[in-house]
Amino acid sequence: MSSLDKVISWIDETREQSIEKLARLISQPSVSSTGEGVDECAQLLVEMLTEVGLDAKVMPTKGLPAVYAERIAPGTPTVIFYGHYDVQPVGDLSLWETPPFEPDIRNGRMYGRGTGDNKGQLLTHIIAVDAFLKTYGELPCSVKFLLDGEEESGSPNLGDFVEENKELLKADVCYFADGPIHYSGRPQVVFGCRGIIDVEIVLDENIRDCHSGHYGALIPNPAWRLVHLLKTMKDAGGKVLVEGFYDKVRPITPAEEEVLKHIPFDVESYFEGVRYPGTGPEWDRIEALKAHMFQPTMTITGLGSGYTGEGVATIVPAKAVCKIDMRLVADQDPDEIFELIEKHVKKHLPEAKVSGHGKMYPSRTELELPISQAIIGAVKRAWGVDPVVVPSSGASCPEYVFTQILEMPTISVPYANPDENNHAPNENFDLDLFIQGIKTTAHVIDTIAKHEEW
Repeated sequence: MSSLDKVISWIDETREQSIEKLARLISQPSVSSTGEGVDECAQLLVEMLTEVGLDAKVMPTKGLPAVYAERIAPGTPTVIFYGHYDVQPVGDLSLWETPPFEPDIRNGRMYGRGTGDNKGQLLTHIIAVDAFLKTYGELPCSVKFLLDGEEESGSPNLGDFVEENKELLKADVCYFADGPIHYSGRPQVVFGCRGIIDVEIVLDENIRDCHSGHYGALIPNPAWRLVHLLKTMKDAGGKVLVEGFYDKVRPITPAEEEVLKHIPFDVESYFEGVRYPGTGPEWDRIEALKAHMFQPTMTITGLGSGYTGEGVATIVPAKAVCKIDMRLVADQDPDEIFELIEKHVKKHLPEAKVSGHGKMYPSRTELELPISQAIIGAVKRAWGVDPVVVPSSGASCPEYVFTQILEMPTISVPYANPDENNHAPNENFDLDLFIQGIKTTAHVIDTIAKHEEW
């Protein structure tokens, strides 16, 4: 039996104890939007990491605390595991079959807020480390943990924290698990994500709503004026018209072009239950994947003015508001994009006010790197099947702190089931996938320890 086989056997033998650890962690609330239980959860994680044999501590940020832990094996490469221990608000309790912080096992799944997003997934790394230590007394490589307490609130303070602790957080590679496996049932290895910037445009022109008959021809209508502005920002085909918006978009590499051919993607199924049949553009599979991963977007996420209740109100509205998010791709800078939006609005509607409400930078790790290929191989060995290789997620996460600030390759391998219901009632984690996640992390640790091309 190989050294890794012994570790995998230990993981199987201690399945029930691992599930108990998951229940322990889920039982502790940690809602970053309200602060409920966050400090207590950080302390609980320090206890769990210390029990395994790591040096762990709570570290303050300008907002909610982070948790840091390490175990250094001198002369070995270092992997840093990222995860977030904060969770979304529970929402309408009447929609939960069981209380969100009282974990319940049904049909082979554990239900509770944070099971899949992200407590269960970060816990797989802790237990994998435990597996090596319990089996051999030491790790084959050095490990560090950075557990974020504000990810569900946009990680507003993580960048500054990482900048201030660059030496402490130094590692050869970052690895994390967040999100679901591929809907085909295969694992996926993800090498990047889009960034985001949220913008609000407000046109407040009249003291109050006014009678449309008395004033409609005599005072400005902010709703119409805002609509005309928006028409200058994006055309009917979806192209953003703001000057300079696409200037820094990184071209697709030949390696990325190649892996797109092998990503399972059913266009019709993707839109099922989302849009009405016959609406929107018809997409070619490859072009849809390119747009999803490699092209930035500009989305109106909210638009309001005047009266929108039942019936009608014959008024000229006093104010119009538009909320926009832009998903950005490598190498776009959200600060630069915000300046371009400000400049565009000033040119076309100078009376409007523009403000930003949060941002994340895009991130991308090269598929061709030796460590990238090594981790793809580790996942294949863990699952016994070729993983789906994904150059970039369409969503956003604070991955940039590792690729840009710490300048290290960063790779994500999601472990949760596709119907994990993250951010929704009855969030859950398939327990077989939870255990498989622990085994996958063990394979990754073993691979990083043996990797020679740093």
